[in-house]
Amino acid sequence: MGGERSAAGPLVVVCRVTTACNLACGFCAYDRRLAFARTTLDARRIGHLIDLLAALRAPAPLLSWLGGEPLRWRDWRRWSACARARGIRVSATSNGSTLGTAAARAEVLERLDELTLSLDVADARHDALRGWPGGALRVLTALRALARERAALGSPLRLRANIVLMRSTIGDFATLADALAAAGVDEISFNLLGGRDRPEFHARESVLPAQFAHFQRELPALRARLRDRHVVVAGDAQYAARLRAALAALPWPVADCDPGRDFLFVDEHGLLAPCAFTGAEYGIDLLDVDDLAALPARFRAARTLRCAAACSDCPSTQVSGKFARGVDFMQVPRPALESA
Repeated sequence: MGGERSAAGPLVVVCRVTTACNLACGFCAYDRRLAFARTTLDARRIGHLIDLLAALRAPAPLLSWLGGEPLRWRDWRRWSACARARGIRVSATSNGSTLGTAAARAEVLERLDELTLSLDVADARHDALRGWPGGALRVLTALRALARERAALGSPLRLRANIVLMRSTIGDFATLADALAAAGVDEISFNLLGGRDRPEFHARESVLPAQFAHFQRELPALRARLRDRHVVVAGDAQYAARLRAALAALPWPVADCDPGRDFLFVDEHGLLAPCAFTGAEYGIDLLDVDDLAALPARFRAARTLRCAAACSDCPSTQVSGKFARGVDFMQVPRPALESA
């Protein structure tokens, strides 16, 4: 069916394609040490998702693989190539563990438009946090190699890094950001350690308010310094306010995020929802969707019948400006996107 959308920007679809992972991150629900059956999204639903995205008109949508560890999913190359051949941009968020060889990096350069690598601190603390000896050095080495290889090929691959802010590492954010810039990253994003998946880890490693206040004071100068090196540190003033509220345990109700217009989330079972936190209330099996452009109306109708619990304290960072660029992190005390 039709695929016309009224949104100004491209639709972003994050697809948690697998819950399998090779690392042991104490804060993650997909830690390899956790005993549960791992799931991978079936080929029929992946193919249908690509068909739906290909039906959309410009601007080209972005399909982003998430895990677990998506680059250990055996079919990421085939489906990425399939999506790109149909005009869909493709990205992945990875722990970087598969990128140690030139052949593996060549596949990334050939099949992805954007790669986000997860790195928390530029030393052995990262290794301990993620159960991966030598991990921090390996991620930085792979990033440096990717930057060098894309330059040689003239590849448009965008290199990103995401940093989880923790009590034991937030003080070294600037050092890590400088190391990432030196390695060739284009953009850096960050988020506070969440407590939903592993509350016992969160109790030990959640950022303290005084630490975040210092981080906020230092960030504008760091952002300006990195901008001179052509590196963007994402996150706007609304995002800063959201993080302060989280640290103060204040709810963050969102009256209307225009669900399904700019962002969609697909889980490993093929359930499509406005975000990763509203599948129980608004989720629709991919196979029951024949037009992505019709989803905002469907989600609004579902919200009228039953508002998702997460909407009373929205944890979806993309709603709060995590990926916004070019706005000072200190300016606005509280966003407008909030219910009365």
